[in-house]
Amino acid sequence: MTDPPAKGRSLIHMGAGFALMGSWAVFANRYHPMPNPIIAGLVQGTLSATITLVMKIALEAMVQRFSGRFGLFLPPLVAALISASVLSVVHMIVRTPEVLATIAVPVTVATTYASVYTYALWARGRS
Repeated sequence: MTDPPAKGRSLIHMGAGFALMGSWAVFANRYHPMPNPIIAGLVQGTLSATITLVMKIALEAMVQRFSGRFGLFLPPLVAALISASVLSVVHMIVRTPEVLATIAVPVTVATTYASVYTYALWARGRS
C-alpha cells in the first residue's frame, strides 16, 4: 500500500484536528447553556484545522530561513505564541465561556507538534 499524497495527508490532519480539538472545546464548555459548547467546538475545530495547515507550511519556511540553533528553537516558539494569541482572541470575540480551558489542550498539542516537526526538519537539514 502506498502513502497518500501530501495533500491527502494534510486534509486528514486537518480533519482530525477539527474533530479532536472541536470535541475538546465542546467538553471544556459542557457546563454552559447551549449553544455555547457547540459554538466553541465549531470555532475551535475550524481554527485547529486551519492552524494545522498553516503551521506546517510556516515551520518548513522558518527552519530553512533561520540558521543554526535558531532554526531549531525559534520556529516552535513563534508557532506557540501565534497559536495561543489567535485562539485567545478569536474565542474572546465569540464569547467562549471557558477560554483558558478551551485553548489549553490545542495550544499544548500544537506546540508539541511544532517542536517535534521542527526537530525532524532541522535534523534532516543537518545531515
